Amino acid sequence: MKYKHLFFDWDHTLWDFEKNSEMSLRNLFIDLKLAEIGLPEFTDFFSKYIVINELKWEMYRKGEIDKQGLRESRFKETFEHFGVLAPKVAWTLETRYIHETPYQNHLIDDAREVLHVLKEKGYILHIITNGFRESQQIKFSESGLEPLFNVLLCSDQVGVNKPDAKIFRKALQMAAAQRKDSLMIGDNLIADCIGAREQGIDQVYYNPNKNPHREKLTFEISRLKELLDIL
Repeated sequence: MKYKHLFFDWDHTLWDFEKNSEMSLRNLFIDLKLAEIGLPEFTDFFSKYIVINELKWEMYRKGEIDKQGLRESRFKETFEHFGVLAPKVAWTLETRYIHETPYQNHLIDDAREVLHVLKEKGYILHIITNGFRESQQIKFSESGLEPLFNVLLCSDQVGVNKPDAKIFRKALQMAAAQRKDSLMIGDNLIADCIGAREQGIDQVYYNPNKNPHREKLTFEISRLKELLDIL
């Protein structure tokens, strides 16, 4: 087989970030009585939060804000969008969200089956994620997938985020893997795929929404099961 080491992104690629986030926040929205402080119905709140959260993560990936800045601002700014100035409540929501969401364990469709098949075929599986280690470690454990992976590398262990070259080099070093034997699979075109491509690592762009782009990539799929047609 051409590849020996398969490096996966975690959130949005294997772990269903949006579904898990929604379930956790829906419960917290009720528990903290957020509608009573002037926030709209949950659906509108969650839709705006998703947009702001992604903007904050993009800033984090670029090094424009740090971990604490991301945590302190995403709910605060979501509240402010709806005219609610309640920073203490926003921080309470953040704190509970960070502690409770990792215990949700919905996976992307077919993730478990595909990973088991790849493992049985003899591939060595690894994770490279931009998430924070304290929460990601819980996700790994709660998902039941942790035993399938040899390397579980979080960006804050390296001090840089994908697509920085250092995180890919560190992952290769930890896995004792060669670039030519490795394949990166992820949903983020820049962080996962272009980042890997710049390091001479072949890529699979997991693009479930079939977002258009002009990048030249090794492979592209819209369902995880399509990996089994490649590998």
